[in-house]
Amino acid sequence: MTANLSFDALKDLAARGEIDTVLVCLVDMQGRLMGKRFHVSNFLDSGHEETHCCNYLLATDLEMDTPDGFAATSWENGYGDYVMKPDLSTLRRLPWLEGTAMVLCDVIDHHTHEPVPHSPRQILKTQIARAQAMGLTPMMATELEFFLFEKSFDEIRRDGFRNLEPISGYNEDYHILQTTKEEHVMRPIRNLLVEAGVPVENSKGEAETGQEELNIRYAEAMLCSDHHTIAKQAVKDIANQQGHAASFLPKWHHAKVGSAAHIHQSLMKGDAPAFFDPDAELTMSDTMKSYVAGLLKYSTDITYFLAPYINSYKRLMPGTFAPTKIAWSIDNRTACYRLVGDGTKGVRIECRTPGSDINPYLACAAQLAAGLCGIEEGLDLAPPVAGDVYKMDEIPMLPHTLRAATEALRNSDMLRKTMGDEVVDHYIRAGEVEQEAFDGVVTDWEIARGFERA
Repeated sequence: MTANLSFDALKDLAARGEIDTVLVCLVDMQGRLMGKRFHVSNFLDSGHEETHCCNYLLATDLEMDTPDGFAATSWENGYGDYVMKPDLSTLRRLPWLEGTAMVLCDVIDHHTHEPVPHSPRQILKTQIARAQAMGLTPMMATELEFFLFEKSFDEIRRDGFRNLEPISGYNEDYHILQTTKEEHVMRPIRNLLVEAGVPVENSKGEAETGQEELNIRYAEAMLCSDHHTIAKQAVKDIANQQGHAASFLPKWHHAKVGSAAHIHQSLMKGDAPAFFDPDAELTMSDTMKSYVAGLLKYSTDITYFLAPYINSYKRLMPGTFAPTKIAWSIDNRTACYRLVGDGTKGVRIECRTPGSDINPYLACAAQLAAGLCGIEEGLDLAPPVAGDVYKMDEIPMLPHTLRAATEALRNSDMLRKTMGDEVVDHYIRAGEVEQEAFDGVVTDWEIARGFERA
């Protein structure tokens, strides 16, 4: 299941007055949809070919500021335009918005007419092309975890983001009674996403008060990332329509479990699962073993793309079902890589490091970059780790701060080779901008801790 609207069908719906608006969207560095609302008549006339946007959209932060230090664009260079080129294969109705369709765009340099290399969709396309050159098709699925709150976004903002009350009062992991109370939000999320061509499998309560998980069927890597991005937009839109806020902040309270976006991944070779060998131990093929070995070898290099903000690292704590150390294990949720489905054709590896704040295109691209290098280098896979990985001092740590992850990105020869210096340097600057913004702020914690006692 994919986009559910052809260009000709859009013409028919427009003629009947059923569609009057088309969202023309790119995906920004933060994984958000940015773009324009076209009247359908203009989209059908010319907007389906291209439209333009300011190039700062791929050189900004969560606040939409214009920080300096990006080579791609700046005040000195005048903040020119990029071309947004609609990918009509992504055209779909958005049934939670009246009379509305949407399309995702690729981002093209206005002057060179080449893809913008640091555009998230282009970064993932580059890694998919690497896999295809090896005769492989990457398959992925991401889990979306988030919190629902009693109040709306606007109410919470006006209250200064204080006194946050989740929609439920107790841990609702797999809890049918509590999640029944939340069906006025979750039922339309599931049903309307399916109508929009996003193949939702299920939703469930997660392991905290007010925490939800949405699971979408696995797909080819680009489609998986498209589904993730559209679903995240739908969750926020639909929750807001019902008077609630949905937050993908990985750690909204130090005493609460965080929200993840685990990535399940495998490779196909033609119609056959390239990770599956019925005669091998754990049915892991040599290809899979080398791929997982690549993930392990380059885990430090790619952490920034799995945890891109200061808050991301507040989630990576022992005893929280979030990983802290670089290891793989068999169906073990204390390791950052968990083998799932051994003994079946669905054998795969789950990366548990990513938080709910990821840009899925960047996170999936980083996983592919590392795993494919493992195959290219013919890496051998060490035996799996068993037991509580949190307590194993001999296991290397993941970077535990944004500063450390940004430095690892800076020094990654692997990512410079597979993604290019321009892309790596662009996202190094993004990490620096986030760190600089945090370093310049006095937090409530500092004031409460030291105002009287210091």
